[in-house]
Amino acid sequence: MATTGGYTAPAPRVERQTVVTDANGNAVFNWPAGAFAAPPVVTIGVQGGTAFRSHAITANTAASTTVNVLVAAGVTLLGIGVLAVGAPAAGITVHAHAVAP
Repeated sequence: MATTGGYTAPAPRVERQTVVTDANGNAVFNWPAGAFAAPPVVTIGVQGGTAFRSHAITANTAASTTVNVLVAAGVTLLGIGVLAVGAPAAGITVHAHAVAP
């Protein structure tokens, strides 16, 4: 059987989930069993709201990824806009895309 000698590697596994943060500002994404052999490469999107929000991936394994979201209100002090100290952001929708490494 003749072949052209070309090979196309299979595409990496991709999972997508949307989770709402709990009272501590944590969103836990549980990946399907066996989806990843190693911790996936995860990108995060935080949805909505008028206040400043920041997020950080606090744990990442082949089975799950935890994201912490903080919210900070803007404060004007002597005519200069600054951000207040961050607090856990409960009820925030977080989107994740995970790709096998």
